[in-house]
Amino acid sequence: MVKKRYTHEDIEILKRETLYKGFVHLEKVQLKYRLFDGDQYSAVVDREIVLRKQAAGVLVYNDEEQRFLLIEQFRVGAVDYLSQTPWHLEVVAGLLDGDESPEACLYRESVEETGCEIRDLKHLFTFFPSAGGSNEIFHLYTAQAELPKDGSIFGLEDEGENIKVHLFHYHELDDLFTQHALTNAPVIIALQWLQQHIKQLHAK
Repeated sequence: MVKKRYTHEDIEILKRETLYKGFVHLEKVQLKYRLFDGDQYSAVVDREIVLRKQAAGVLVYNDEEQRFLLIEQFRVGAVDYLSQTPWHLEVVAGLLDGDESPEACLYRESVEETGCEIRDLKHLFTFFPSAGGSNEIFHLYTAQAELPKDGSIFGLEDEGENIKVHLFHYHELDDLFTQHALTNAPVIIALQWLQQHIKQLHAK
């Protein structure tokens, strides 16, 4: 058990400046932070930070049908990682619009990306996907829905989206891990939750 955690009061921000502002916002921050060995602070450090909107994602599944849904789409951040395809299997996800709640975002994104109307939203975790260089916060949920029989193509063309829906049976879940088909944190976390959920169903 960690008895004491440092807070924002243990940081001294000396300067912030905008380097770029487009789809993402890039800032340079000059700061000092408290060291673990007492009252001493670090030397002044310069860091670049990517500022992004908060995001939310949901694993859509159906216990009665024993199936779950993932989407696949191109991700520019993976173009240089040659050992894996830049087309990623993911949970349904999107950026929060203005003061939109994560739940409202996911009801909207589920229809836009899959045609499914989700129900029984359950919050799993809220986390930083890459806190070493970005302030993005990701809210991860699960939800049941009536799933389509087959996959189709979705997404908003004016936002450059081209999204393919994939349907999986529960018995295919382990193969996604053993075949190394999963390459982003939210889908790995969500499907690990689903593994435990299926075990609980079988234990009843």
